Amino acid sequence: MARLLVIENFIDGQFVPCESLIDSYNPSTGEVWARVPNSGADVVDQAVAAARKAFPGWSTTPAEQRAKVLNKLADIIEENLEELARTESKDQGKPVSLAKRVDIPRAVYNFRFFASAILHAVNVSSILEGTQAMNYTQKIPVGVAGLISPWNLPLYLLTFKIAPALATGNTVVAKPSEMTSVTAWMMAKFFNEAGLPPGVCNLVFGTGPETGAALVQHPDVPLISFTGSSPTAEKITIASAPFCKKLSLELGGKNPSIVFEDADLEKCIPTSIRSSFANQGEVCLCSSRIFVHNTIFSQFLEKFVAGTKKIKVGVPDDTSTVMGALVSKEHMAKVTGYIDLAKQEGGTIVCGQGMDPPVQVPDENKGGYYMLPTVITNVPDTGRCMQEEIFGPVVCVVPFSNEEEVIERANNVKYGLAACVWSENISRAHRVAQRLQAGTVWTNCWMVRDLNMPFGGMKASGIGREGIEGSIDFFTEKKTICIKL
Repeated sequence: MARLLVIENFIDGQFVPCESLIDSYNPSTGEVWARVPNSGADVVDQAVAAARKAFPGWSTTPAEQRAKVLNKLADIIEENLEELARTESKDQGKPVSLAKRVDIPRAVYNFRFFASAILHAVNVSSILEGTQAMNYTQKIPVGVAGLISPWNLPLYLLTFKIAPALATGNTVVAKPSEMTSVTAWMMAKFFNEAGLPPGVCNLVFGTGPETGAALVQHPDVPLISFTGSSPTAEKITIASAPFCKKLSLELGGKNPSIVFEDADLEKCIPTSIRSSFANQGEVCLCSSRIFVHNTIFSQFLEKFVAGTKKIKVGVPDDTSTVMGALVSKEHMAKVTGYIDLAKQEGGTIVCGQGMDPPVQVPDENKGGYYMLPTVITNVPDTGRCMQEEIFGPVVCVVPFSNEEEVIERANNVKYGLAACVWSENISRAHRVAQRLQAGTVWTNCWMVRDLNMPFGGMKASGIGREGIEGSIDFFTEKKTICIKL
């Protein structure tokens, strides 16, 4: 048996071992490959104390110097892209090719983007006539930022929080998901080399009920940024309420994709397949409900199913693999359980799990968490498969008759994160996009992300926005200073 990797917390510029450890599994084999700390409140206290001690110095460091450190960190991550991508794949289950193309480059970009953004911040001033007074604003860092990131895009989303927090002068205590902690630990090795002072960015590893709860309830952590599930966000909201903390909550989705009769199917179908099954469907922005106009429904479904069946599911380090392993045994059971539920609700499994030959992998990967991308039809809008976030490679495809009907049906869920509209009629595209209850609406495309634009959800999909304006506003307090002239 290969020697297990043992992860350590990173506190005050150095790695600190933890007595309590939990297993971390390689999804492609189902075997334990790492041991991760399950840090208690005492460890979180140490990390917060280090961050508080470092805050006065880091918060007054000139923006140019902070940007220099973040750019250096980005350079080091980029230099280690290959190793980080392979590790991310081994820890999460996604194809190595995807981690190399998307996850690690985006982590690099997050640091470079916010390093640049803080150099172009402009304050607002106003002279109030008749008072001989001038007012101006100042954005100041808040303090110790508690950051909790998910398992689906581990380094990608962790750095989307760390980068703006550090850029704006806050110090950080971050808790990555206990299921995918290794690349965060690897990144911590780069902090000192990049010139990040001790205590400015601390990493504590562990479970939500243990480590996460201690961070959320810590009185010296004035803001929490969380990406994850709505039930966990509810617990965070309740636990943090007595402290009046600032909260940024980026939560789940049940995202509709609406395909009108004039859609360009040559573009729509391959993109819709990708939006349904990218990263094993483990992306909060994936399309999970596809509404297709009834005049083209049969044509769309036939081509969509044919394209889905061509997806190569296999071991993550195979360059031809498009879909790797799901993150855990428990998550796979949850996802496949929705397929069984769809049958009970009258749905038809058109292709995928239980319908087609199972995934073929080498003997050493037989214990991995592999499943086929699955397409379901004939599901009622009120059914759980159309209402609840599945967060896996399962998509429901249903027909609709007219614009008014499909808007109402698309909005008929508790979530409101993202949506897609497919139409060559630009007036209709604008009209429908404006009425959809979603934080982001893509028209004739999917996952075209611009960090200059706000990102976040409506309804149960979250509170707050991330991006250049939203993130900087969240990680700063805006102060008004009045001077009598």
